Amino acid sequence: MQRLPIFFRSLSAGGALALLSACATTPAPGPVEVTRFHRMSAPAANLGTIRLVIAETPEAGPQDNIYAQAVAHELERIGFRILPAANTTTTRVARLTLLQERHRPERNGSRVAVGGAGTTGTYGSGVGLGLSIDLSGPPAEQIATRLSLTIDDAASGERLWEGRAQQVVSSKSAMAQPDASAARMAHALLEGFPGQSGQTILVK
Repeated sequence: MQRLPIFFRSLSAGGALALLSACATTPAPGPVEVTRFHRMSAPAANLGTIRLVIAETPEAGPQDNIYAQAVAHELERIGFRILPAANTTTTRVARLTLLQERHRPERNGSRVAVGGAGTTGTYGSGVGLGLSIDLSGPPAEQIATRLSLTIDDAASGERLWEGRAQQVVSSKSAMAQPDASAARMAHALLEGFPGQSGQTILVK
């Protein structure tokens, strides 16, 4: 049984700088960073049946269901037929993991320092962040969201596809609202499914 490892990689320093700069200077959201890995060919019009399961994490909460509904909508849009999570007859199993953190940049004189620690994973190492950003007013709270999705063959357990979408937005942005954020990130994650394996793109 072959499985592609699940990856969890922090934003690159450059990507984080672009995202945080956009969020810090205006409520308009920055791009969504999307990375996908898979062993699938171009999708058929009908991708078969799939059940969507929300991963259990210590941070799980009501927002998980909002993101799950958005992902289910996108899975149906690209050609899957969604069946209840308890159904064991589906040909595919999708698992969703949502991670979200809130932080407020600290002002140091006329500049704002943003600190953060990276994580390591199979597909690369995270980078610790230490950024200094000019802001015209009090620093707004930043919301970092990471939406991860895996798709396995139900019979063999083989990993067929996995993807991650992440964004950082100002709490003042419209994209800070769960419904808007979920729809935006789910669409970015599954747009052009299955996508180019191993490529990281920025979806505006």
